[in-house]
Amino acid sequence: MRDAIQIARTVLAATRADLLRRPNVVATGVGLKRSAGGSDATPCIVCSVAEKLGASNLSLRARIPDQLDGVPTDVVQTGRLRALAARTDRQRPAPGGVSIGHRAVTAGTLGCLLEKDGARLILSNNHVLANSNDARPGDPILQPGVLDGGRHPEDHLADLAAFAPIHFIGAPSRWSLARATAEIANRLARLFGSRARLRATSDRLVENLVDAALARPLRDADVSDEILEIGSIVDLASAELGMGIQKSGRTTALTRGEILQVDVTADVEYGGGRVARFADQLLAGPMSQGGDSGSAVLDDYGRLVGLLFAGSENTTVINRIENVLVALGFGS
Repeated sequence: MRDAIQIARTVLAATRADLLRRPNVVATGVGLKRSAGGSDATPCIVCSVAEKLGASNLSLRARIPDQLDGVPTDVVQTGRLRALAARTDRQRPAPGGVSIGHRAVTAGTLGCLLEKDGARLILSNNHVLANSNDARPGDPILQPGVLDGGRHPEDHLADLAAFAPIHFIGAPSRWSLARATAEIANRLARLFGSRARLRATSDRLVENLVDAALARPLRDADVSDEILEIGSIVDLASAELGMGIQKSGRTTALTRGEILQVDVTADVEYGGGRVARFADQLLAGPMSQGGDSGSAVLDDYGRLVGLLFAGSENTTVINRIENVLVALGFGS
């Protein structure tokens, strides 16, 4: 084995310049080529490519020979190789999984990009991009977030475009306002002798489905469709019990888990004594920490299934992507 590896290294030294000149090849090295059964491991020259294509889609010049001077070759798809930066650094173009936030918020996670009306928009949480309802459309969004050194205007990446309001338990709602208005009107009616009366129709607790918001990049070139350590979203899917999932977040980077519960109703604390009830949620195990809010949640096949927004030491709570899209105006 040692002699075979040395031979492969010698052949690679003589051929790597030519291999790297071929389109699609991004790296070369010496590795082990395994048989279909996985039992053998033969030293070989490995060519890493941005995208693995069939021979019919490649010119003769672009194809990698089956062997070079008697040493077998192997072709592995790795994608384009980029210098890695910390998730809390300023990144342009900014991919999913990095620090982001409204200028009045510490920091959360840039989830992913969604396309609406021909424009790419940043998806994250309301409490990350819209400061838990306290922001206004057009407010500046920073990358990285303030906690990670983001400053305005230097790190101004996007403007808040839209958000789904969060209804907090005990907070004045439109029903409470209606009831107060009705009471005032009824007092005036009594004062002027009228028998007509108004009645507010409801004051029930409002359950939320999502904690979600969108931001519009100032320059489309400043954002990327890639999600760090995951890649591009390939499709949408509906999460199911037992489904394997993954997320890429500002704090805990790439983590994997499983949908442990569906149809979850949970009371989530937002600080300052505010609590909001969420229905139709997904629950996974400990795959997130503070700062991961806003992470896109994908299944093992790269399909977008949810938006991470809350959790504890041993639990992660996720909005269903179907509810997110409806709440943000992508259809019903």
